[in-house]
Formats: sequence, structure tokens, C-alpha cells
Amino acid sequence: MNPKLQCMSTPSASTARTPARTSAHGKALALGLLGVGLFALSLPMTRLAVGSTQSPQLSPEFVALGRAAVAGLLAAIWLAWQRAPLPGRRDWALLAAMAGGVVFGFPLLTSIALREVDAVHASLILALLPLFTAALGALLAGQRPSAGFWLCALLGAALVMTYALLHGSGPLVLKLRLADGLLAAAMLSAAVGYALGGHLTRSRPAGQVIGWALVLSLPLTVPAAWWLRPVAPVQPSAWSGFAYVAVVSMWLGFLAWYRALALGGTVRISQLQLLQPFLSMLAAAALLHEVLNITTLLFAGAVLAVVFVARRMPVHDAPHPVPGSRS
Repeated sequence: MNPKLQCMSTPSASTARTPARTSAHGKALALGLLGVGLFALSLPMTRLAVGSTQSPQLSPEFVALGRAAVAGLLAAIWLAWQRAPLPGRRDWALLAAMAGGVVFGFPLLTSIALREVDAVHASLILALLPLFTAALGALLAGQRPSAGFWLCALLGAALVMTYALLHGSGPLVLKLRLADGLLAAAMLSAAVGYALGGHLTRSRPAGQVIGWALVLSLPLTVPAAWWLRPVAPVQPSAWSGFAYVAVVSMWLGFLAWYRALALGGTVRISQLQLLQPFLSMLAAAALLHEVLNITTLLFAGAVLAVVFVARRMPVHDAPHPVPGSRS
């Protein structure tokens, strides 16, 4: 065959890769939306499991550690079925840090806070999560968010703090402020866990990343959950909330979410979390009959607008040292 004709009849490498890239992007988007939808019910279901100060149900500590224990056992079965190889030596430390954020930190802090505040309030406080996830993901990738990005982060934090202070007036001011602090710490814990998980999925399937983090935590979560198990009867609805956060939020949701991070990138896919606060608020209003007033919606819209703008601010590659130069 004439080489010129062969060249003309064969698609270029870039053209051949285009459908594959489009397919991967579409799959990442679909999995990311699925993960966000599953996570959106986490706060209302956690509130259902722990109850309120007036009508307490399962203890926050049992809900947090019990959900991790159940998910860890499911992960162990899944990893054995997949015959997943053990993580490398360098990965264990990252998996432990990731577990500290998403297996222990976020569930425990949110469970304690949701005994004091409703799920609508918690959803708004956690609305900055995609911003911090993107920032940490960029830093792990050797990139530097621009000054405009950090200005948006400060503005978003100021809006959340203002909302917390407005809703902290009254006889529960100290408790509400403590709960807001716990939610802020939970947000940072989740951001660290998401960013580290996204980093680890570059070299290992997403399901194995969260699976090994959960299995690594089993020596702590199983004994603690057994020790903290309820001794008094609670409402069946509390157990249904616990079942959801254990199986869906802690396992199935993570499978979808970390796979999306691996396919689409942490910085890009984390933007889908912009939808999560609104979905959580709607779920709390529908399932728990919590009040969703205009003030909360306005603050939520303002915070998410800031996050949206921040996500479009430039992110620069870190400068490489010049060979032969001294540090």
C-alpha cells in the first residue's frame, strides 16, 4: 500500500484517543454524581441515627465507629474476593492518614455535632468541603492555587462563620459554637482524606484504596463498636439511619467517589460537591421535617457561588529548582 494512502486512512493517535477520553470523562462525571447523591443523605441519616438532645438515640461514638466497622468487614470480604494485592510499604502511611480523615475524623466529628445541630445547619457549614479538597489535591499534585483562589476561600469561610454566629444566638450559643467547630474540623478531615485518596488512586484501583483504609482501621473500629454498642432500646428509624451510613455512605458511596476522582482528577471532580449541600438540605427537610428558611438558602447560595468562582481561579505548577542552584 502507498505510504501516503496508509497515512491518510489511519486515524491519528490523538483522534483515536478522543472517544476514550470522552468516555472516561463521562464515566467520571456519572460516578461523581452518584457519589455526591449517596453522600448527600449522610448527614440526615446520621441525625436520624444519633437523635437530638431532646430525644437521643444511638450514641454518636457508636454510630461513627460502628459504621466504620461494618464497612471495614464488607471491604475485607470484597478485597478477598478481588484477590487484591497488599499495598506497598510507602502506601501504608498514606492509607493511615487517609483513614484518620474519612474513617475516624469526619464520621466521629459530624456524629457528635449532629446531636446538637440539625442536618440543614450542618450541610451549610460543610459547604466549603470541595474548596479545601481541591486545594489539598492541588498541593499534593505539586501545584499552587493562585491568590484569587485563597481570597475566595477566606470569603467563603467568612460567610460560613457569619451564618454560624447568626444561628448561634440564644440559650444554646456555647453548644452551637462547639458544634460548628466540630463541623469545621470534620470538613478539614474529609478534605485531607479525599485528597489523599485521590492521590493514591493514581497507582491503585479506587475500590482498593478505600477498602484497605477501612481494613487497616478494623483493629480499632470493631472492638470500639462492640464496647460502645447500645444497651437500651432505640427506635427502628435510628437503626435504619445507622445501616445507611454504614453500608452506603461508608462503603458504596466511597467506591463510586474515589473511582470518579481517579478517572476525572481530584481538582475537577471535587467541584461536583457543589450540589451536595443543597441535596442534603432537601433530604433533611423531606426526611426529618427540618426547617429550610430563606436565610439558610441565601447563605448556601452565596457560599457555593464563592466556591464556584474559586474553582475557576488559576492553579499554577510549582516552580522547579534550577539545576546547580543552591536552596
